[in-house]
This record gives sequence, C-alpha cells and structure tokens, in this order.
Amino acid sequence: LGRRFAERKRCADLECSMLMCRGKAMQDFKGPDCRFVNFKKGEAVYVYYKLIGESTELWAGSVGSDFGYFPKDLLEINHNYSNEELELPTDETDFVCF
Repeated sequence: LGRRFAERKRCADLECSMLMCRGKAMQDFKGPDCRFVNFKKGEAVYVYYKLIGESTELWAGSVGSDFGYFPKDLLEINHNYSNEELELPTDETDFVCF
C-alpha cells in the first residue's frame, strides 16, 4: 500500500467529524498496519468518511476508541446518520498513525 490511499473522500460535513453511518462487522478484521482499525465479527463500526478514486474499497471509522481504515465489504450497514455526502480532498494527516 502506498502512503496515501486516495486523493479524495466523501464526508457528511466539511471536517469529516459527523457520522455517516453505522454497521455491524460481518467477520473479524486485522489490518496490515497501524492506519487500520481491527474488529471482531458482530462489533459495531461507525463510519466517518469513505475514500473515493483509486481506493474505493476503504472506509474510515471507529470501533470503541480505536480509529482507522477497513474494507467496506466487511460492514453490513444498519443505520444512516446522514444522506449528505461532500466530496473533499484527502490530507496527508488522513494517512498517519496516531
């Protein structure tokens, strides 16, 4: 994986701080590095933004107090918080480990 997964993202607000949707993990996931969030099957995953362009399969969200990327195909959406989707450029800080 390159340092930057995508050039653009979709968010519910300009700061990408509002929740877009919530879902249930359909299987366990352990990411390849610290930029990813790990979860177990059945856990609630909260989505803050969706990468678009070359990495459309990755979304960013949280599980408990952990935040990171995960494959969108592992999530079964069960609640939408917003129907608004703003297209914004990604930032270098979107792809660093905290």
